Amino acid sequence: MTDVLGNALSDYYHKTSTGKLWVNNKYGPREEMPVDVYFREAEDMPELEWVALQQCKERVLDIGAGAGSHALVLQQMGLDITALDISPKAAAVMKLRGVKKILCQDFFALGLGENGSTADAGTVDAGTFDTLLLLMNGIGLAGTVDGLRNFLAKARGLLRPGGQLIFDSSDVAYMYEGKIPVMPDYYGEILYQYEYRKQQSDWFKWLFIDRKTLGEIAAPEGWHTELLFGDEWDQYLVRCILL
Repeated sequence: MTDVLGNALSDYYHKTSTGKLWVNNKYGPREEMPVDVYFREAEDMPELEWVALQQCKERVLDIGAGAGSHALVLQQMGLDITALDISPKAAAVMKLRGVKKILCQDFFALGLGENGSTADAGTVDAGTFDTLLLLMNGIGLAGTVDGLRNFLAKARGLLRPGGQLIFDSSDVAYMYEGKIPVMPDYYGEILYQYEYRKQQSDWFKWLFIDRKTLGEIAAPEGWHTELLFGDEWDQYLVRCILL
């Protein structure tokens, strides 16, 4: 699969292209995703992200780390941070920007071993981390409601007892003006495609989960969910703690 987002991040970092990164969807016109968002300095991050970063503790796995901006802030805060991203070019950019620990791997393919190491290309010790962090709706990588259940099961194996999962998402019911039509899938499972310099990624589902549905899924899986931040646009930040 073409690493479209990674190409955009690499070109921006190396200043080799001024191409625009587009996000295609199935519900309306394509939208531009400003690449500089992935390279924000600490002072440019919104309040929601600052709340999330301040709640991180001890050993942290930044999932879907992109160009590493959040990982760099956590490094500066003195935390033991590992940045995880599926994109090889994103991983290369993070290394050049100074991120010390990087895993280039699909989260769902990440191996759990008793004697593994975060230096291994695809394996970490089970029960390694105190915090799993996903920002910019990074929980969307779950793709579907069933994928979220799989994600929570995988996350359980990565966390130490009492560990926490911190992420933001939003309720996209506004797309239907509050009148959600009957449909076969959950309304927050949105199809997207990246496009950059005439390259297109495969179509993929990205999950936006409303708080009520999140609670209904997380509780039976053994997680206590608490709200850390919310705004008038139904965007929210939560902490899920292993019971």
